[in-house]
Amino acid sequence: MADLAEGSRAPAFALPRDGGGQVSLAGFKGRKLVLYFYPKADTSGCTIEANDFSKLRSAFAKAGADILGVSADPVKALDKFRDKHKLTIPLASDETHKMLAAYGAWGEKSMYGRKYMGVMRKTFLIGTDGKIAQIWPKVTVAGHADEVLAAAKAL
Repeated sequence: MADLAEGSRAPAFALPRDGGGQVSLAGFKGRKLVLYFYPKADTSGCTIEANDFSKLRSAFAKAGADILGVSADPVKALDKFRDKHKLTIPLASDETHKMLAAYGAWGEKSMYGRKYMGVMRKTFLIGTDGKIAQIWPKVTVAGHADEVLAAAKAL
């Protein structure tokens, strides 16, 4: 599990994305990137978070920032999630968990006393220099997209 710090270089990645094709860190070179990790497509918290980021997409664009949501869901599930909720942000799939692990977003979780491996809800703001500008290690969904937008504007 990675222990990334603000100021460290963001780990490179290339992942399959919704709608087909690939998305990579290199593709955002020279732009700010909001990289957010969510546990599972079409669950309540993840839907609220994706909708909030989608609603603010143009405000992020004005701040020179792109948004990418990443989960371990297969691309087919991402396509259904995007279409069902009319999401306007790209979603990437990391079924291998390699990129999730590189960002410290894959690890042991527990629910109702049961321990299991899963995606941790985390967000990274990556600067135009490819370095991590800010990390939200434990995200509370309500108001999160607005908080990230304020940080992206300030960067």
